[in-house]
Amino acid sequence: MTSSASPGLARFNEAAGPTVTALLHEVCASAAWGAAVAAGRPYTRLDDLLAASDTAMAALTADDLGEAMAGHPPIGRPTPGDPTSQREQSGVDASQREELLQLNLAYQDRHGHVFLICATGRTGDQMLAALKERIGNDTDTEHEIVRVELGKINRIRLTRLVEAAPEAAPGAVADAASEGDPS
Repeated sequence: MTSSASPGLARFNEAAGPTVTALLHEVCASAAWGAAVAAGRPYTRLDDLLAASDTAMAALTADDLGEAMAGHPPIGRPTPGDPTSQREQSGVDASQREELLQLNLAYQDRHGHVFLICATGRTGDQMLAALKERIGNDTDTEHEIVRVELGKINRIRLTRLVEAAPEAAPGAVADAASEGDPS
């Protein structure tokens, strides 16, 4: 830790290996991404942590991306009891859930994974429009779009992670770390 690091970033830098691994896994389910970000500690500034996240995301293999995508529920169906996915998908109205789920199934049949988008700040209509637009993409194009969307989600979650209250438990920190969940 350096003295110029914010208190939250200092806590992240000083966290024991297993704790930081668990926290990073709640940000992104890719073990390769988490290992790369953890290996870069200590970080002096949030921007350094975010840059390390971007670099790690760019280096993910197709298998690593698959692992990361597997950690996200489908848009329109947040994980029950998971305040993170529920918050991140809060822009979806009940009336849009069925159409999103049906299109997501078609998307999964075509691309082999759930439709992933950084849902934070987007309305259900915006997510539906993006899904309709992207369903026709080839799988290689979709993998690169997914990589960008995951990068956005990771940045939001990492920012929340290092800005979480010091007394927050790891699970609470990870919950606060989300809201960019694609899904």
